[in-house]
Amino acid sequence: MKLFNRFAAAALLLATGVAHAGSISPYTAEACNAALAAGTPVVLEVHADWCPTCRAQAPIVQALVKDPKYEKFTVLVVDYDKQKDVRKQFNVAKQSTLVVFNGGKEVSRSTGVTAPEAIAAEFDKAL
Repeated sequence: MKLFNRFAAAALLLATGVAHAGSISPYTAEACNAALAAGTPVVLEVHADWCPTCRAQAPIVQALVKDPKYEKFTVLVVDYDKQKDVRKQFNVAKQSTLVVFNGGKEVSRSTGVTAPEAIAAEFDKAL
């Protein structure tokens, strides 16, 4: 039954085109729920356009998702200023926070990290 649910979630992701592994998409509850249910690695990138740290993190996250090692990751970008309900749901107080999930469970969280190797190490916790 659990395996069926993962296949159903993966099919939903493909059918809706909302978010899929190896992608970076804006956060929606539907995309997040489907990605978490699929059991694949998911990263919530809490981003504010005005934040220099967020601007430094973004290209690093983009490069990591293109790396074959992380091709199964889905990155969902949470708008720090507009999605306060999502920040509250995931207990995120500050912008530039990365929350990493695997198997539907949080495995890592960091705030303000901009070193590529440190961000990769956070992603590695979901492998």
